[in-house]
Amino acid sequence: MRPREIRDISEAELEQKERDLREELFRLRLRGATGQIENKMRARLVRRDLARVLTIQQERGRARAGQPTAAR
Repeated sequence: MRPREIRDISEAELEQKERDLREELFRLRLRGATGQIENKMRARLVRRDLARVLTIQQERGRARAGQPTAAR
């Protein structure tokens, strides 16, 4: 998912996306531990998407608090 796409969704949808990504990452780790994973790269992509979601949540939190954000 692209950062621009993530910025366009609402706060509630963003929180749901975070929960979904965390759950998917957990399932992928579990499958990896048992040797049942087909696509090992999927875990990497999910981690990156989760990091993007968390970063944008942090940016929004700073904006509400009136703190400056880092330059893009």
